[in-house]
Amino acid sequence: MLLLILLVLPLVGALVVAPMTGNPRGAKLTAMGFALASLVLTVITWLSYSPSAVENGSRFQLELSVPWIPAFGTSFALGIDGIALVMLALIAVLMPIVMGFSWNQEIPEGRTESGFFALLLATQGLLVGVFAATDVFLFYVFFEAMLIPMYFLIGRFGGPRRQYAAVKFFLYSLLGGLIMLASVIGLYVVSGTALGEATFSWEELQSIAATVPESTQIWLFLGFFVAFAIKAPLVPFHTWLPDAGAEAPIGAGVLLVGVLDKVGTFGFLRYCLPLFPLASQRLAPLVLTLAVIGILYAALLAVAQTDLKRFVSYTSIAHFGFIALGVFAFSSQAFAGATLYMVNHGITTGMLFIVIGFLIVRGGSRLIGDYGGVHKLAPLLAGTFLLAGLASLALPGTNSFVSEFLVLLGSFPREPVYTILATVGIIFAALYVLWVYQQTMQGPVRGAAVLGALERAGGPGTMIAPEAAAKKGAFPDLSGREIAVLTPLIVLIIALGFFPGPVLDVINPSVVATMNEVGLSDPVGGIR
Repeated sequence: MLLLILLVLPLVGALVVAPMTGNPRGAKLTAMGFALASLVLTVITWLSYSPSAVENGSRFQLELSVPWIPAFGTSFALGIDGIALVMLALIAVLMPIVMGFSWNQEIPEGRTESGFFALLLATQGLLVGVFAATDVFLFYVFFEAMLIPMYFLIGRFGGPRRQYAAVKFFLYSLLGGLIMLASVIGLYVVSGTALGEATFSWEELQSIAATVPESTQIWLFLGFFVAFAIKAPLVPFHTWLPDAGAEAPIGAGVLLVGVLDKVGTFGFLRYCLPLFPLASQRLAPLVLTLAVIGILYAALLAVAQTDLKRFVSYTSIAHFGFIALGVFAFSSQAFAGATLYMVNHGITTGMLFIVIGFLIVRGGSRLIGDYGGVHKLAPLLAGTFLLAGLASLALPGTNSFVSEFLVLLGSFPREPVYTILATVGIIFAALYVLWVYQQTMQGPVRGAAVLGALERAGGPGTMIAPEAAAKKGAFPDLSGREIAVLTPLIVLIIALGFFPGPVLDVINPSVVATMNEVGLSDPVGGIR
């Protein structure tokens, strides 16, 4: 029942907030109230979850199952393991932060704050359904349904090319979903042959996974894999993300690159590996090749970007290559690192996206070349940009370092060549992050966005000195509200960099269970 409330609460919130078109402040306060209530409920869910129960054979906890379409053997079934739990926690943490950032967001003409915040809540509720579903058909329904609010967030509230980006995002995701539907139906037919009665139950399907012929597994695996690779996104299925990330409003962009993309890598762990163990092992070299290509290719493209939001999108594609490497290296350390990476990437990239959003709000431009020397005018903004960038490149002491180190450490014994090639991506990460920071934050005050702010502060034809501009607030530093938005992310980046144990303790038993379901022993050993 706890998971059902966690799913329904934000959906009810969306229905309550949407009609409040004449009361924008009330709509925002109500939406924030629902988001905070979901956060509290997620904390209760975390405390109710027992990692030791997974070690004793309980794959899912807090389960709820109600017959849905008995004629098709499908149920409204919810349940979580440690992997799903940390994803639910990520959603719950990011949503109030996204709303805090979007509080004073400029809304396009003809749109309303209530509509924007209602769509955020709807996205949250449907994502909970994706991560908590234990019926494969129910998962598919949520997988497709979550596209709808994100489509409208991009298409109605995004940038100048929002319609193009929204349609491209929707068509890519819809195509992947339809391909997956074919595999879902095929899996249903296979279960009828093996069990005598067809079913969509994840646990029953996993119980027969080893008996399905490898050739059949490969075809079914590919249907799921294409859908998840588009969502992840892996090269060459990635081209929708730079457009969607660049045109999405910042708050929706944080959810897009911070949570929604994780559905793809979560799908690898929850569906591709346990349901198709033979196909997963046979096709692992193909996935690992795509992962390494993605790490290096996206890193090179990130260096070449002139748009700040597209820059963040390409860094995300590179990071997803590391997650895919950890998943398909088939070791417990790499599995745990990949799962932790999903959480840490959401935190780190979410902060980077938000800081860039604050910069764009001040300068009115997304172009890297329109900024320079910002640290002289807004030192707190520059400092938070640096912290988010260092976390993104996995500096020791930040959260991303732990997960990236676990991925590489766990992958090397099984896949040394792929791991060594992926390590080159770390060098590229340092290059593109520090280059963008140096271009926008360091050096003399320059760039059309910054110089324009100085001229506006000094009057027509007059450009005041940076020191005077800082005092007059021509290019203001972070406000109290903005600091409050960033503080939870800063705390998590540092805390998980030094104390990842509490999260790993939740993840580890589910990682071991996944290894057992794939039928592999761990050559590396423990992950504590």
